[in-house]
Amino acid sequence: MTLLKVENLSKEFGGVHAVEDLTFSVEPGHIHSIIGPNGAGKTTLFNLITGVYTPSAGRVLFQDRLVSGLKPYELAAMGMSRTFQNLQIFFNMQAIENVMVGAHLHLNRGFLSSFLRLPAVVRGDRECRARCTELMEFVGLAKYLDADAASMPYGALKRLEIARALAAKPKMLLLDEPAAGLNATESREIDEVIKRVAASGITVVLVEHDMKMVMGISDHITALDYGRKLAEGTPAEVRANPDVVKAYLGAHA
Repeated sequence: MTLLKVENLSKEFGGVHAVEDLTFSVEPGHIHSIIGPNGAGKTTLFNLITGVYTPSAGRVLFQDRLVSGLKPYELAAMGMSRTFQNLQIFFNMQAIENVMVGAHLHLNRGFLSSFLRLPAVVRGDRECRARCTELMEFVGLAKYLDADAASMPYGALKRLEIARALAAKPKMLLLDEPAAGLNATESREIDEVIKRVAASGITVVLVEHDMKMVMGISDHITALDYGRKLAEGTPAEVRANPDVVKAYLGAHA
């Protein structure tokens, strides 16, 4: 079963086509990368898939269910989780608490039981903390378990966001430029985390400008330009496509 289907998807902003008549699919267990020059519509596409924007035309299906128009929290409950280009970290909280925020969808509690700190709530909090500790270790942040988020380096915060997204127990994880602003060492760390996520059975949809990373870890790539699909295929096929070369390097390339 195809996990995600985007069919004839379009989004206009005041007559400007940010995404236009876009169709592609994502297979379960794959790392599927979305690439394209600045302004190609990559983040708009993510916002359409995850319910931040409503399509002007076309539709999105997740696990064969029409999800166009659903709210982000509804999609998260179905198994779709994401990160953003810019850090969305609670800097007034500890690192582990940031990850625990991502698990709130799976905490079964009411206001009164939480207020009274009933045994089931205490047990649930303990289990949640243990699970989120494992996720921090999974993304290589074990040494930051008791750290304040505000004290962590930028590269570690990028991985912290991935841990928080994983706490929602997604079937599909969308990563919007996870390597942006990272040095070479930090990029390699993110690279390894993405590979581990995919190896665990979670499908990854990746927007990234680091072509070395994209070509090294992707199973499939969709290239965009001005909101339309420019090319699609394996890394080798997309790398050799003259339209992709032209879009990135110019006509004289």
